Amino acid sequence: MRLVARVTFVDTPLPDFVNWPTFPFSGELRVRPLDAPSLPEPPRDGEDIAGCRACQAPDDAYIWVDDRWRVRATEQPPGLPLVLLLEPRMHLDLGDLPNLEAAELGLLTVRIERAMRSVDGVARVHVNRWGDGAAHLHLWFLARPAGALQLRGSFLSMWDDILPPVSTRTWRDNLSFVAAYLADQGGRSMLES
Repeated sequence: MRLVARVTFVDTPLPDFVNWPTFPFSGELRVRPLDAPSLPEPPRDGEDIAGCRACQAPDDAYIWVDDRWRVRATEQPPGLPLVLLLEPRMHLDLGDLPNLEAAELGLLTVRIERAMRSVDGVARVHVNRWGDGAAHLHLWFLARPAGALQLRGSFLSMWDDILPPVSTRTWRDNLSFVAAYLADQGGRSMLES
């Protein structure tokens, strides 16, 4: 049996990170009260494979594919130079990957990072996995623009939502570059050259 501690915030001091130069907000901030636990937890999007958007998506919704993996972009230009997602074809979560796919995940993570870091104007690539939104595994790759030191660190995904979108032309050029880079080492680009 697990015990869940109740936490009450009464004039809780803000954590130190609100003063970091990378924190995207200023002004008066307050800690939001913590909701009571919701048990059992509601199902994630795509828990039922019949309703899984990743499983139902055709290959042409992706920028690169191979026999076991696919890479997709955001639906619209992001605020960062690139935001990509890596997904297995099989309806699996991270802890469910068979050994072959687990090993490939490591290799593909490095390949995608190298490809994105090779895009002009990209300094670093952050790799993230949040498992609460969808049951189908997806790793996020976020490209930080060179020189944008305020965007460094764990707030990069927030900055992506705050920044104005990059131009559609730049975004498409960046996607084409990464898809071609990945296809040079296997799989195929789903974008026209």
